[in-house]
Amino acid sequence: MGIQKVYRSRSDRYIAGVCGGLGEYIDMDSTILRLGWVMVTIFSGVLPGVLIYCIAMFIIPKKPMVENGLQHTVIEVSGYSGKK
Repeated sequence: MGIQKVYRSRSDRYIAGVCGGLGEYIDMDSTILRLGWVMVTIFSGVLPGVLIYCIAMFIIPKKPMVENGLQHTVIEVSGYSGKK
């Protein structure tokens, strides 16, 4: 059994996928994590919760895209259709 890593989710996301990724990592519903995060953020004076989320957004990498055992790198380009 390999070491399990924390990644930001690519599919279960509202802002950056932090809670979705943590939910996958600890095998918990991400909605419950989001509600908990909002409650902690509100009751801690907003700034600590937002600051921790922003730090996590930059530190935790996105989950790699794997298809048929091969890892693919995706270049995200907005507004590019590939047509001339």
